[in-house]
Amino acid sequence: MKRLVGALGILALIVLWWVLAELRVAGGTIPGPWTVVHTMYTDGWALYGPNFRITAWGAIKGFVWGNGLAIALALLVMLVPPIESLATQLAILSYCTPLLALGPIILVVFGGRTPTVFLAAMYCFFTTMVGTVAGLRSADRTSLDLVRAYGGGRWQRLWRVQVVAAVPNTLAALKIAAPSAVLGAIIGEYLGGVDSGIGVALTAAQTSYNVPRTWGMALAAAALAGLGYAVVALVARLVAPWTGQGARS
Repeated sequence: MKRLVGALGILALIVLWWVLAELRVAGGTIPGPWTVVHTMYTDGWALYGPNFRITAWGAIKGFVWGNGLAIALALLVMLVPPIESLATQLAILSYCTPLLALGPIILVVFGGRTPTVFLAAMYCFFTTMVGTVAGLRSADRTSLDLVRAYGGGRWQRLWRVQVVAAVPNTLAALKIAAPSAVLGAIIGEYLGGVDSGIGVALTAAQTSYNVPRTWGMALAAAALAGLGYAVVALVARLVAPWTGQGARS
């Protein structure tokens, strides 16, 4: 049923898109779906393939760094509770900082594709840390007391009880973080300093006023974000199938 509703939603968006194109809304700057698809086909894999691959690689590296640091910091908060206030402030700062203003600084200091990875990691950090901390705190009190009664310390309680309890929340946060990493990578490419990637191709299409190609690159970016979400969701289902069962029940 959910898949049917999702398919109907996509169909409704395509119909709305076609209607807006036919009505020449926004001065005719909205090309029809067929025009965009035809342009994507004409451009072919020679244009989309390399840019898609480079952006995906930057997003993956940012995803790994951002989520790795977020999960490590969440675990550290459980082991050293006094640092929770500092860790929370750091997470909020990463979420509220205007990354478009911070990105150029990273570009000047490091250059190359570092801003792409950095922004992708920043877009992942807050969601994953908050989700992981919430999951660790949701551990069953009886189980924690049992480990404590048998002489287990803070580390044993964390590893044997809290980490297991945090799996559903952490996986849910990682699903959200995957499209966020793609967004961060594309914004990093917008800042310049690189000569390839979806963000670069989008900028080039906009500069040349190639509207159908601009829309095609936007669709490619959305597809990459959706692919990231789907891959993480599949991994989550394979690694922890009980989380999906719990969501359905």
